[in-house]
Amino acid sequence: MSEDKLNSNDSCDESFETHRQTILPTAPLPEPISQNIETIIALHRRYEKDVPRHQRLVETGTTFFGRPIFLYSILLLLALWIIPNVLPRRFGLLRFDPPPFSWLQFSLTTASLLVTTGVLIKQERQEKLAEQRAQLSLQLNLLSEQKIAKLIALVEELRRDIPNVKNRYDPEAEMMKSPTDAHVILDVLEETLASELANFSKQETSIQE
Repeated sequence: MSEDKLNSNDSCDESFETHRQTILPTAPLPEPISQNIETIIALHRRYEKDVPRHQRLVETGTTFFGRPIFLYSILLLLALWIIPNVLPRRFGLLRFDPPPFSWLQFSLTTASLLVTTGVLIKQERQEKLAEQRAQLSLQLNLLSEQKIAKLIALVEELRRDIPNVKNRYDPEAEMMKSPTDAHVILDVLEETLASELANFSKQETSIQE
């Protein structure tokens, strides 16, 4: 009886293992997705290649500043600095920086300046990378918009040429055949924002009066 139970358990384990293996995705990613991933990795590698070595060292230290262990290290250092300087002299500890802890204040100010500078250096590079990504996204979006407009024009031309399809005027398709001018959209957006801000300021002035 025990052998039957063991055999049944083994068969259940084998069936579960087989089921788990079958549900795992074994097929590779589609070719367009793989190419997109490789393109993104190549862009990151190209950007990281131009970073100087000294800036890499600064950014490595800045990465450490954002971890919890850095906070724990500061708290431990403060405890080791303050406790010997506030305990009574009978404990026999050397008071190297008695209250108001002038050396501690100087050390914290210097460390804060270094940490802030390192964070600003890393943030500036991240902002440049984000700006390049935004420019790339804008160019790709404009190119995609032009391609879509061309496809709409070709489809409309094909629809007019097919004899079995009734020809009709589609104002929306006619409008979408021509690519959108980004400069016109920007000008309209700026004018709209300026008018909205002017109306808001007028409302605030009327409320205050």
